[in-house]
Amino acid sequence: MTAVLPRTIRAVDTDQLLLLEEEAARLGFGQRLPADWLREHAQAAAVHYLFPGMEHWLSHRPEVSPQWRCELLLTVRTGEEVLSLLDVWPASFEELAKTLDTTAKAEIAARMRRAPSLREWAERGR
Repeated sequence: MTAVLPRTIRAVDTDQLLLLEEEAARLGFGQRLPADWLREHAQAAAVHYLFPGMEHWLSHRPEVSPQWRCELLLTVRTGEEVLSLLDVWPASFEELAKTLDTTAKAEIAARMRRAPSLREWAERGR
C-alpha cells in the first residue's frame, strides 16, 4: 500500500535536489534532470520546491511504482526560477522536512504558475 499523494509543497536545497535526481536516475524514472546538468546550472545556495502533481504507475515496472511526478521550481545560476518535472519515490518525498507554512506555499504555487518551463528558459539561450 502506498501513501496518498500529498497536496503540499516541500522545500529542498541544491544538495537534497541532487540526491533526489540521482535516485530518480538510479531507479530509471522518466522525469528527471541529469545530475551533471543540475550541478552546472542550479544555483548552489538556492532553495528549490517540489509539488506532487500526479501518481505515476508503470505496469511493466511494478518494482518502481508508484512514483510521484512533481513539479519542480528550480532556481538557476542567473537567479531565475524555471519549472521542470521530477519523478520522486514517495518515501523520499515523505522524508523531506515540512518547513513551509500555508502562506509560503500559496506564494510558491503562484510563482510556479508564472515560471517559464526549463525548455523555454533554455531556448532563450541562457
